[in-house]
Amino acid sequence: MSGAVVFKDPPGGRKAVAVWSIGVAVYFVAVIFRTSLGVAGLEAADRFHVNASALSTFSILQLLVYAGMQVPVGLMVDRLGTKKVLTLGAVLFTAGQVGFALSPTYGMALAARALLGCGDAMTFISVLRLGTRWFPARRGPLTAQLAGLVGMAGNLVSTLVLAPVLHGVGWVPAFAGSAAAGVLVLVPLVLFLKDHPEGHEPPARAGGGGFVRRQIRESWQQPGTRLGLWVHFTTQFPAMVFLLLWGMPFLVEDQGLARTTAAGLLTLVVASNMAFGLVYGQLIGRRQSARIPLALGTIGLTALLWASTLAYPGPQAPMWLLVTLCVVLGTCGPASMIGFDFARPANPPERQGTASGITNMGGFLASMTTLLAIGLLLDATGDDYRIAFSSVFVVELLGLTQILRLRPSALRAERVHRPTAQSHHSSDFPSPTRA
Repeated sequence: MSGAVVFKDPPGGRKAVAVWSIGVAVYFVAVIFRTSLGVAGLEAADRFHVNASALSTFSILQLLVYAGMQVPVGLMVDRLGTKKVLTLGAVLFTAGQVGFALSPTYGMALAARALLGCGDAMTFISVLRLGTRWFPARRGPLTAQLAGLVGMAGNLVSTLVLAPVLHGVGWVPAFAGSAAAGVLVLVPLVLFLKDHPEGHEPPARAGGGGFVRRQIRESWQQPGTRLGLWVHFTTQFPAMVFLLLWGMPFLVEDQGLARTTAAGLLTLVVASNMAFGLVYGQLIGRRQSARIPLALGTIGLTALLWASTLAYPGPQAPMWLLVTLCVVLGTCGPASMIGFDFARPANPPERQGTASGITNMGGFLASMTTLLAIGLLLDATGDDYRIAFSSVFVVELLGLTQILRLRPSALRAERVHRPTAQSHHSSDFPSPTRA
């Protein structure tokens, strides 16, 4: 554990904010590109002449690439530095967005989304690491939460800006034009971003296959890492599935809403996410024991509203119920961040990147599984959204059983290493007076 005291605490300050903001801007654009298909699902089906399961393959492949890249990206950041990884990511997701705009066939479009997912996968962990390199340790959780809020703002741009542009100018101009944002953030990234402040260079680390296997094995052995993965798995995916692909078709085709109304409800999910992110952060910052109740409460409330909407007697659910569902779906993102709060104290500083990558895989694996299940069930049932969306409960039940199984051992391990856990947690989600 001696590596925990190697680094001098970075000073923070205006330069740190400026450098970190460049990284966050790259993540912001990556989220816009990632979620752009969520407002174009119906148009994509028409353009490429595909059914629901084939349409879901776009998002599934993108998430598969994203999830599979999480641990490698964490190791790449340790070896190559944040700037190189972020630059490569920006080039890849911009090329993927251009390719998706210009693809004449379904196969080429799939390849473009995979390229986009690969670039996207390099952003969030890089931004987390950038925050730890430029800000004092007590600011780390705050910078992570703010990065998450900026990411949700990118989702908001997809809904409020890209959707009307797509309907106004068409497929190629909308997607190819949006790719200009990738070029725009690439310029300051190449010119001004630095991995760390002067005088705060990290020591060289030994690499090699043994290092990689050891990092992954030792991180996974910690019950806190596994609990973090399953919390992320179970809480994040309902909102992601709704926003990434199936929310718009469900609201328009099954619930009979106008596209503008449906887009407003998707916007509500994002706005709710941003608001609840601040609430959850403050609650956990004041009381660490709130982590499990908040995670389980989010899972239970999401399942309740999802079931109430699907089981409502009548052809369509009333607007008040759809609004309530979208508000509750907004709690899923903040709840998924609790997963990192279990993985963080379970691992020493030299394993934080790997542990974060493992945790971050959870929600994307669940989303990928559910996206596929919904697409297959829609095709098998003649577009019966109630049956297809019921697959959400199966995935939630799997995650819930794992959370309940791992919770005792993870909390016991935290109590054994209570000083370390407290040093990590004491500044998590700091209150405004301490920030």
